[in-house]
Amino acid sequence: MSVCAAAAALLCGALVQAADSSVDYLSFSTDDEANTTEVFQKASPAVVFVTSSELRRQRFTRNVMEIPRGAGSGFIWDAESGLVVTNYHVVAGADRLTITLEDEASFQAEVVGLAPERDLAVLRMIEPPDNLTELPVGDSSELSVGRKVMAIGNPFGLDTTLTVGVVSALDREIQSPSNRTIRGVIQTDAAINPGNSGGPLLNSLGQLVGVNTAIYSPSGGSAGIGFAIPVNTVSEVVPQLIAFGKIMRPVLGVELASDRWLRRYRVEGVPIVRTYRGFPAENAGMVGARRGSRGEIILGDVITAIDGERVANNDEFLSAMERHRVGDMIEIVTTREGEERRFSVELSEVQ
Repeated sequence: MSVCAAAAALLCGALVQAADSSVDYLSFSTDDEANTTEVFQKASPAVVFVTSSELRRQRFTRNVMEIPRGAGSGFIWDAESGLVVTNYHVVAGADRLTITLEDEASFQAEVVGLAPERDLAVLRMIEPPDNLTELPVGDSSELSVGRKVMAIGNPFGLDTTLTVGVVSALDREIQSPSNRTIRGVIQTDAAINPGNSGGPLLNSLGQLVGVNTAIYSPSGGSAGIGFAIPVNTVSEVVPQLIAFGKIMRPVLGVELASDRWLRRYRVEGVPIVRTYRGFPAENAGMVGARRGSRGEIILGDVITAIDGERVANNDEFLSAMERHRVGDMIEIVTTREGEERRFSVELSEVQ
């Protein structure tokens, strides 16, 4: 008997055994099914439904009406404080927020912090119940293409749902609601439908490895291409949102030309419009643009690289700054009047 014939015989025998009426389906499951079911049962209580509404005054009667604005999923980040993490686009522009738990109990919530540049938001239930469930936090750097992931959401408040897939790709880039580039994004074929945004992406251990944020589909339905913000980014951003209400980045103390201006005049790099007194750029000797005797604009320093990485627009400049902390020394390369200059700058905080 050939190897193929032997394998076919074994497979046939397994199928016959599984189809045997004496096998109890309720007690039978494959290892993968058992893992999926266990992860879902443990994680579901931590997944919530987030609804937002807007207060709008009627034009003629001047009565205030509450109008639904958005809905999505989220998950408990801190059970004791009633903190919930979701997507920024789920709650953007909301006047009122409601968190609905798995048992359909609803609680009013308030915004703690927003990060549109990462499409993340932290909410707080105003009167959180006891015994909330948190998700264990994993490490997204340990993911690899082909590893199993599970997306859990609470779309439209109907019930908690599960989709299963694999990591399709890593280090993808997507645009945030503020048109900033979110880097290092996880791509998965686990269906992420509208209403699942803000829900958790979990690994086989039930650990949080990402926050589901977007799908790529012309129709708006799942087409096998979904994206999640990696948990390592979430773990960096969320504490800042809790402490400061926004992402805190060190400052150089400059005003930069807009990307529209860069495209119009085809400038290589990002020109400094002006420097602010007492901040690192001015202290290092950088200069901004000025007007000549005939009213023409004469460029000063044009930033082209930070710590060896190219800077071609405002997004790349901000991304480079966000990788550093107050007190870090960075090397900035500029051009001024056709001459390359290098500056060693110690970053400061907002004054």
